[in-house]
Amino acid sequence: MTTPLDDPGPLTGGDTLLEERTASTDDGDHERFAHYVEKDKIVQSAVTGTPVRALCGKKWVPGRDPSKFPICPDCQRIYEGLPPGGSGSDGDSGGDA
Repeated sequence: MTTPLDDPGPLTGGDTLLEERTASTDDGDHERFAHYVEKDKIVQSAVTGTPVRALCGKKWVPGRDPSKFPICPDCQRIYEGLPPGGSGSDGDSGGDA
């Protein structure tokens, strides 16, 4: 003997289809870094919501406290290779992944 759960049969107008979705709360390990961004770009992003670009090339809208994440190794390597007093970039760590 089969039950409706074993063989639900075709769906009709009165049946309900349940779609289960799960929201990801984990951005993945590669997304868990603080990145170097120009300070004025961070302020502009906070006001306008426009994405910023980190030294490593990552583009995103900052929204987390960067002090809670390790510094991106690529950003760190690039920052250390910049001459002192660069072109407007003060090298602030400005946001996370």
